[in-house]
Amino acid sequence: MLRFLVHYGIHFLVPVAIGFLFFKEQKIKVTLVLLAGIVIDIDHLWAEPIFDANRCSIGFHPLHGYWAISVYVLLTLFKQTRLIGAALLIHIIADISDCLFLKT
Repeated sequence: MLRFLVHYGIHFLVPVAIGFLFFKEQKIKVTLVLLAGIVIDIDHLWAEPIFDANRCSIGFHPLHGYWAISVYVLLTLFKQTRLIGAALLIHIIADISDCLFLKT
């Protein structure tokens, strides 16, 4: 249960908290962009099975691979793409937390 709460808390509560706490003028827009980071889970459709509760996504799915994560980090370096990069990295952090729970 803790694994579920941490994983989905990072996916959904962290973007909302960031949007509302740090972007008061554009809180809805920023929150929606940060929540949209979940779109990279589309790569789960290429896996067999599509969902496996005991599989670590990091390094397994293409959009969760190390090369992709490097691109997400690069996106945060430029003002025009910083928010998108942050959204994708929040997603990756959520999935890393899930992987850590799998190892314990």
